[in-house]
Amino acid sequence: MPDLQRALRRVDEFQQRHRPFAFVFAVVKKFGDDQGGNLCAIITYYGFMSLFPLLLVLVTVLGFVLQGHPGLQHDILNSALTDFPVIGDKIRKNVGSVRGNGVGLAIGIVFTFYGGLGLANAAQDAMNRIWEVPMRARPGFVPRILRSLALVGTIGLGIIVTTVLSGVGGGSANLGGWVRVGVVVVAFVLNVGLFGLAFRVLTARDLAWGDVWPGAVVAAIGWEVLQAVGGAFVSHQLKGMSESVYGVFATVIGLLLWIFLQARVVLYAAEVNVVRSGRLWPRSIAPPPLTDGDKRAYEAYAATEERRPDERVEVDIGEAAKQVHR
Repeated sequence: MPDLQRALRRVDEFQQRHRPFAFVFAVVKKFGDDQGGNLCAIITYYGFMSLFPLLLVLVTVLGFVLQGHPGLQHDILNSALTDFPVIGDKIRKNVGSVRGNGVGLAIGIVFTFYGGLGLANAAQDAMNRIWEVPMRARPGFVPRILRSLALVGTIGLGIIVTTVLSGVGGGSANLGGWVRVGVVVVAFVLNVGLFGLAFRVLTARDLAWGDVWPGAVVAAIGWEVLQAVGGAFVSHQLKGMSESVYGVFATVIGLLLWIFLQARVVLYAAEVNVVRSGRLWPRSIAPPPLTDGDKRAYEAYAATEERRPDERVEVDIGEAAKQVHR
């Protein structure tokens, strides 16, 4: 054990001295402290439950707004489902529209849309947890719904923009290579902007663009990498499942796995913002002693438990123990 401890100490000292390693470890450590895996699981559940209601609303609204333009409706729906490689075609085959007329149809759309806001609400909880927003400062029912609506609007804008860029980049054979590269760059920049906007909308804290742009870049890169390799990964995981016997089950498992991977990418990107903004590095692998980054992190964790405006949580961190005084 002493040899193992000495080796661990040397590794710890090395990562603390080298900023890139210290920052990466701090992000991973913060993700674990926030129980990021559980947050991803919750987002996955609500994402799965929200996907089909939101797609129903999308198909229904497109049917009214773009009536007489079935080609454009098809392109927008395809753009939305390209984020789900392998299983996107199966989802497309099972998505219809909300039926009815007049007031009944409007009520059906509203309640279906409201049922699809679970993902946005879960994402708000995750971002507020990651940013250590005190319980007393988190939004109530109405502000929460408004933020969720803003997020869904952001995603909808992203779908439309992606459709337009896909049509420009892939639908025109006469475009040169540099133009196609330009389209890809523009799409990437727009993705960075959309992720940055989503981070700001979802967090009940006044964040500037400077607070969220590093994580937005990480999220956009991770999203593109996931789109590039995710199809092969999901296909490998579903390999051997017979279409006739396990078709529906395989689709469900593939969809859950895909949403879970996307959630991890986005939450790790959000942790990059928090660690950078709060200077929560370097972190110690095997305390004691605690680093300054450790102390700042533990103080922020305790402050999240403030539930009333007149309540303040103070933290006294010693070398061997820490006490929380209310």
